[in-house]
Amino acid sequence: MKLYDCAVAPNPRRARMFIAEKGLDIPKVEVDILGGENLKESFLAINPRGLLPVLELDDGTRFDEAMAICRYLEELYPEPRLLGTTPVERAQIECLQRKMEFDGMIATSEVFRNQPDNESFCYRSLPGAGDTPAIPGLIDRGKKSLDRFFYWLEKFLDGNEFITGDRFTMVDITAVCAVDFAKWVDITIPEKNTNSLRWYEEVSARPSAKA
Repeated sequence: MKLYDCAVAPNPRRARMFIAEKGLDIPKVEVDILGGENLKESFLAINPRGLLPVLELDDGTRFDEAMAICRYLEELYPEPRLLGTTPVERAQIECLQRKMEFDGMIATSEVFRNQPDNESFCYRSLPGAGDTPAIPGLIDRGKKSLDRFFYWLEKFLDGNEFITGDRFTMVDITAVCAVDFAKWVDITIPEKNTNSLRWYEEVSARPSAKA
């Protein structure tokens, strides 16, 4: 088993944090997204979509979505439970994880990838293979989605240690990766969001956050 990874990219970081929380040691192959290595024939032979992370099993089976990788590893290594222990918990975590992903991760990607002066990505508005020119109008939509992300993050943390309650889960992994990704476009947790700032400091201090 090995993980095709990119040290600076937010989606591979989600997989790395999950792996670290599980206490697993999975060999990694670094792929330079910023330099476009993921779009070269050598990597497209591994994943024609040009996306990272990719988990490759010993028999050659590959998964190229962070959540698919995490679900597979949770099945193999159940403890600690990061995707829920009951049907209700698993549904709640799925629901909140998707909110963090869409309103945080994808929103930041819209802002970052659609800036016309972003030379590395102005013709890579969509992740992966294919040339999609920047769409500047998506920058404003992304920023509005991030406003919603920070609003709900603060609400979910009201009275809770972590986003889903008293246990660290995949929701926290996706959310902290989204917060750090937003820094790429100079957007941070609002100073008035004291619940979020407390949570962010605690989660960022976990060993997995350095993975």
